[in-house]
Amino acid sequence: MAETGPFLTEEKRTQAIGVESPPQVLEVEKGAIIRFAQAIGDPNPLWNDEGEARQSAAGGMVAPPTFLRSAPVVRPDPPFPMPFERMLDAGSDWEYFEPVRPGDVITTVARIENMSERTGRLGLMVFTVLKITYTNQFGRVVATQLSTLIRY
Repeated sequence: MAETGPFLTEEKRTQAIGVESPPQVLEVEKGAIIRFAQAIGDPNPLWNDEGEARQSAAGGMVAPPTFLRSAPVVRPDPPFPMPFERMLDAGSDWEYFEPVRPGDVITTVARIENMSERTGRLGLMVFTVLKITYTNQFGRVVATQLSTLIRY
């Protein structure tokens, strides 16, 4: 049963903001990039053909930006129980900084950036904004994702 009254106090919000997930690692393989590009139906030679990709400004094969969706991410939980049975992915905003290449080792960490609540047709809803940071083996951030989850 959904909550009907206020749930998220300022104390709970403060406790939750900044909570991070344990790091997760993805070793990027050339074959995985090619299979991913095939699965999404993208024939771009940057992610399918090393020979052609070497002739491009990229200087070699890179992963399509959406490839990072295949990276493992652990969603951090707030440090208090959430009394909601359902969760909905409310979308993501991505920012890209560097290409992901075969041989890269990408580490992901998710952090609770914000929490808020509002009441809708289905009752009380808690919105959690996660910032997921994707960092390569050189310590450079290749992308960030702001992801909003709704619990109700």
